Amino acid sequence: MALVIPLLVALMFGCTELGRYFWSQHVLVKAVRDGSVYAARQRIDNFDCTNSTVAAPVVTQTQTLVRTGRLSGGTALLPNWGSGTTVFAIDLACVTSANGTTLGGIYSANSGQVPVITVRASLPFTSMFGLRSGLTLNAREQAAVFGA
Repeated sequence: MALVIPLLVALMFGCTELGRYFWSQHVLVKAVRDGSVYAARQRIDNFDCTNSTVAAPVVTQTQTLVRTGRLSGGTALLPNWGSGTTVFAIDLACVTSANGTTLGGIYSANSGQVPVITVRASLPFTSMFGLRSGLTLNAREQAAVFGA
């Protein structure tokens, strides 16, 4: 028993920690996906293809949604998901149609280009004992903006 119990305890905590890592990665990927869908459903005039910028309210609301799962208030979905420990970015790229023609309708406001939003998040993984393991959780999602 004295030889086997330490091995079994290490195996049990190792499996639990590995499960927490995969669960945390899943939570981050789902949160980033929700954030990109939310940003893609905002009004088309919040995205400027000329300067590749996104309106500030859309950025802050998307960041809050990704971090907490709510548009306002709430607590972080994962530990250590504060503003100082998280790398969070929203990038905007604009694309034209496959044959190079400009698009009409809602896209005429952006010179016929379709804004494509990319939401990225990265944060350190913290073990169940509160130790930093050196592992980083990363997620990235893209969505074409189609307006509200």
